[in-house]
Amino acid sequence: MAWLTLLRDAGYRNPAIFALDYTLVPDERYPVQLEQTVASYDHVCSIVKDPSRICLAGDSAGATLQLSLLLHMSKSSDLGKRRPGFATLISPWATLVTPKNRDTPSDYLNADSLHLYGRQFAGTQSNLKDPLVSPGVCKDRDWWMRASPSGGYCFMYGSEEVFGPEVRDLIALLRRSGCAVRVREEPGQVHAWPVVSLFLADTQGERTKGLRDLTKVITQVIEPRVLQVDGL
Repeated sequence: MAWLTLLRDAGYRNPAIFALDYTLVPDERYPVQLEQTVASYDHVCSIVKDPSRICLAGDSAGATLQLSLLLHMSKSSDLGKRRPGFATLISPWATLVTPKNRDTPSDYLNADSLHLYGRQFAGTQSNLKDPLVSPGVCKDRDWWMRASPSGGYCFMYGSEEVFGPEVRDLIALLRRSGCAVRVREEPGQVHAWPVVSLFLADTQGERTKGLRDLTKVITQVIEPRVLQVDGL
């Protein structure tokens, strides 16, 4: 509700947020979550006739699924014609299992636990090398360029988080691929800090700071009139 209010205040007349409640591990593993994400985007597109008005959004594993969705769409003759206008990704889990995911003194995530969950999600060791499972392993610049939303990406993450090195590597790769990328690395912050702040910050201004920053970026890409946000 906070984000809807901010979008309205930014000038969007009828913003709508579609939030996918995807199945978590160990109840299901890949490809179930990606299939659910594809189905959700297809549903949103059935309502929003102009996909350039759609902004993908997600944090952590949800942001990973958005990256997987974009890579999948670029390989589909149908979905490839319906790329969204923008993608806002908060602390994406770019590569599920990698030595670069390391504990930090500040972050609340634990790399060993994350790697356990990542292997559960992938199901097999070979799947960890599949970009649709672990998007950060994709080094194909042409693929990333074809997958890019028409208005590019916005990445928001904390400088002290476990995923920081992999997020920086992905941002650099996307830029080398020719994708438009906006970045907000918040000094001293941890994983998914805009979401964490909603619950732990002391003042209303601090609680909504991340969402306000994201809303501002969205308005720079998608003109405020009618906006749909597909969020995970």
